[in-house]
Amino acid sequence: MRPKVATFDCYGTLVDWEGGIAGFLYSLLLREGVADPPPGGELRERWEEIQFELIQGDYLPYKEVLAETTVGWCRERGIADAGPYAAAIVGSMRAWQPFPDTRPALTRTREAGVRLVILSNTDRDIIDHTLRQIGVPFDDVVTAEDVGAYKPSTKGFEHLLERLGEDPADVLHVAFGFKYDIGPAQRLGMPTAWVNRHAEGLPDRGVAPDHEWKDLWGLAELASSS
Repeated sequence: MRPKVATFDCYGTLVDWEGGIAGFLYSLLLREGVADPPPGGELRERWEEIQFELIQGDYLPYKEVLAETTVGWCRERGIADAGPYAAAIVGSMRAWQPFPDTRPALTRTREAGVRLVILSNTDRDIIDHTLRQIGVPFDDVVTAEDVGAYKPSTKGFEHLLERLGEDPADVLHVAFGFKYDIGPAQRLGMPTAWVNRHAEGLPDRGVAPDHEWKDLWGLAELASSS
């Protein structure tokens, strides 16, 4: 059935997080004189591992998470002076672009009467720029900065559901990330949709999303069909 509310992870689901990070890191190595860097996707995987470990600890603003992750990644690569890159990645993130399907699919979903809400592991001043890039109005936005915790903690989801005032069963969480989003949302009784843009196998066979779509048009069709 059509949900009353669709909530979203932003980066990776609505905005090309993978391409943004991969391109930034690949360009960084070229600037450092690495003539033949590994593929950007490989570089991104290690960067994300460092970030995920960092956000398990005490809360830090996401700008600091970005900076510390990038400095740690550079250190592993033998890059001593990573300070400029720690600042540059924040500016880069503010400019990352939505996927081609994001704006039209969200517009159709909104026109069908579904409320749109973002729950994102970021800071307010970063996502404000991202919302300009997306160009679609949202009914609410909750960030890690608002709750002092990062997904996969359920704290953000709990805060979000309290603000919405809806039964969790009527709130569909749409995301590309299993360990950050799908499992935690399901534990609170929210149905979930996995945006599987790369046609990958299930990362965790113990977690089965209610829907699996190759892009956000699956949501638009669900919203329009009821």
